[in-house]
Amino acid sequence: MTTTTDQLRARAADTFWLRLAALALSVLLPLLMIAPALWNGYPLLQWDTGGYLARWYEGYLVPSRSTVFGLYLHYGEGFGFWINLAVQSLATLWLLQLTLRVLGLMQTFLFVAISLLLILSTALPWLASMLLTDIFAGLSILSLFLLVVGGSRISAIEKVALFVFTAFAAATHSATLGVLLGLCVAGWTMRPFLRARLSFAALVQASLTIVVGGLMLVSANHALSGKWAWTPGGTGVAFGRMMQDGIVARFLDDRCPRENFKLCPYRHELPATADAFLWGNSMFNTLGRFEGMNDEMGTIVVQSLADYPAWQAGAALRAMGQQLLHVATGEGASVWIPHTYGIIERYIPSQVAPMRAARQQNWQLDFTVINWVHVPVALASMLALVVLLGDALAKRRLDDLTLLAATVTLALLGNAFICAVISGPHDRYGARMVWVATFVVLMALARRFGDDSKAR
Repeated sequence: MTTTTDQLRARAADTFWLRLAALALSVLLPLLMIAPALWNGYPLLQWDTGGYLARWYEGYLVPSRSTVFGLYLHYGEGFGFWINLAVQSLATLWLLQLTLRVLGLMQTFLFVAISLLLILSTALPWLASMLLTDIFAGLSILSLFLLVVGGSRISAIEKVALFVFTAFAAATHSATLGVLLGLCVAGWTMRPFLRARLSFAALVQASLTIVVGGLMLVSANHALSGKWAWTPGGTGVAFGRMMQDGIVARFLDDRCPRENFKLCPYRHELPATADAFLWGNSMFNTLGRFEGMNDEMGTIVVQSLADYPAWQAGAALRAMGQQLLHVATGEGASVWIPHTYGIIERYIPSQVAPMRAARQQNWQLDFTVINWVHVPVALASMLALVVLLGDALAKRRLDDLTLLAATVTLALLGNAFICAVISGPHDRYGARMVWVATFVVLMALARRFGDDSKAR
């Protein structure tokens, strides 16, 4: 009897200390989520960051640079952008715990364990530490899902917060908006078969986030530029991808003998990559960049789709497949980014000293070793996601975790298609989404082990 009592006391003590450790770690999690920035001594920058920062100051629209995200960054300038990272860290942890709660898995220890595993093995903390739209791409998938399936398990205040967050995320990047729109379309398509799981009201709310996000973007564009317009640049970026695939050269060879395009004299000198054409020292600069070439690039994009449909389809599918494998962390953050540095020096001189003192600006940021972990984890997570869905299909199981796995799978495919077809495969586009697959797999493992322990 004494032994049993002592064992029970020992177990109670162990449980107490485990819970106390989990609680302490949960307090530290917001800092751990932005540990890369704390190590760096300054929020991480990327080659696109400067374009967003400049929107408040330059008063005109730039291709693929959301004014909504630019305003979000602007209001953090006075705090050295640390308030932006605080928002990103807390929003990430909020959505992780809310997802666990809605799926019936929320326990402090499990929440801490999964958060730490994501911090250690995925791009998530690097995304949360960076002044870039990418953190909102993956988080918006969770927020849209929770808005649809949360039902009575989330409060009215939480629904409002999810709605606002999803709309804001949609407004930060056209690709994010496109993925969210695709998920809404998929939801409406499946509703006749899943009426019990996908309510009409929830799908209306989810769809309205796309509308509100679009209105938010157009309103911000008008406020900063005086124009009621969508963010420009879609056809220009698509043109770059088609040029990289050789379609533009073929189009110009076929058309230049009888049509006078600005690019005709340069058709045999086109750069090998879209990045070299759009952002390097190419004839694109000579011909007036986007302002001078938008109309011509749009014409070539539309007409080449009609002229070479099979080629376009094949190139799109290849690019999509390649994009699914491009998942390395850190693209555009460990290289020289003079444009972003120049924007900060020109418009935010108070930030020059801390920016220059950061490790990133002193060439101390290298993702090689990090990606020895991140890339295998990302690829294994996507494979495990397919296995999880296959097992659910075989067992005819359609619980919330299966719905989330299906949602994330569709989001990954949609993201790969949109980004690869429009811009071409880049590691950045894959890394910003694939950590959500790891999150789903970790939840599935937690549920599996939990069920096994209950069975014993």
